[in-house]
Amino acid sequence: MSGSLMRLRGLIRKETLQILRDPSSIAIAFVLPAMLLLLFGYGVSLDARHVALGIVVEQPSAAAASLTAQFRQSPYFDPRDFTSVTAAQTALANEQIDGFVWLRSNFARQLKAGRDPNIGVFVDGINANNARIIENYVQQSWSDWIAAEATAAGTPEATPIAVQPRIWFNPAVSSRDYLVPGLIAVIMTLTGALLTALVIAREWERGTMEALMVTKVSMHEILISKVVPYFILGMGGMVVAVLIAVFLFDVPLHGSILVLTLAAALFMLASLGMGLLISTVAKNQFVAGQIAIITTFLPAFILSGFIFDIASMPAPIRWVTHIVAARYFVAILQSLFLAGTVWSVLLPNLFALVVMAVVFLGAARLAARKRLD
Repeated sequence: MSGSLMRLRGLIRKETLQILRDPSSIAIAFVLPAMLLLLFGYGVSLDARHVALGIVVEQPSAAAASLTAQFRQSPYFDPRDFTSVTAAQTALANEQIDGFVWLRSNFARQLKAGRDPNIGVFVDGINANNARIIENYVQQSWSDWIAAEATAAGTPEATPIAVQPRIWFNPAVSSRDYLVPGLIAVIMTLTGALLTALVIAREWERGTMEALMVTKVSMHEILISKVVPYFILGMGGMVVAVLIAVFLFDVPLHGSILVLTLAAALFMLASLGMGLLISTVAKNQFVAGQIAIITTFLPAFILSGFIFDIASMPAPIRWVTHIVAARYFVAILQSLFLAGTVWSVLLPNLFALVVMAVVFLGAARLAARKRLD
């Protein structure tokens, strides 16, 4: 065995033993992904459930009772009755309800006369996304009630067009199925970058880097010895995250596990490269950790398409997202989990991850110098 391979094996063994003796590395690789998945998986949701919906009926009637029953049977609403619009407005202003439906006194008469009765829908617009969701839920309940009334009366619906929607890839329209795969990418960004951002900085703080500098060990051997153990550790954390997503959150995995493993490996290399670059430049664990969170976790959370749709962003921001590695991994994960192995989606993003891994690892190697300044 050549001297270089012997040195590399010794460095990898040293780094592995250091990881095993350091509980923080194990916690970052395995405990942190599990905690974040549980926290975000249960805590972050784009679905509106049990919406506090006020109902104001000025003139009770059979039609009004039938419509309000439609709201009460909906799994999305938690209806509350109010005797007047003023009382409902007060409750809305005090954040006791999220919105209210107002059935005016002429509701039954207009309906009986064959005219479309106007119903008032008032929604709290502070949370714009939630307001749109509630508005759509109310509209859907109203449409379902109209269809049910027409069927019961034996008359055709007023509109000649019957819309039959079919939702692909996420039939239940569950935000959890959409968010959890993206969460895996965000968590792997954080763990991968943090695992290595602290490595070389810790060597500088402890003075062990100076000891390595006077040996025959080259910088690329040092970097490889840092990457290999933490790559294995990070992939272990990835396995834990996928198992939690599939077996705890019941997110379907329709795509190839081999492709998922390949994509995770490429993304982990890119994340480790980012962490090494940060660690090489910072030379301080606290500073390296802060930089890792700001430059890797926050862009992955905001600019990867995990929550915010990239196509809806302004053009300059869309250009910025191309330098965020998590953007490509999120697209791969969402495709593999929800749609399957769609090569037209996977291949461009896999290629982008290859480029990212080469760029960040190469930049880390260029930034690393075997000198004490």
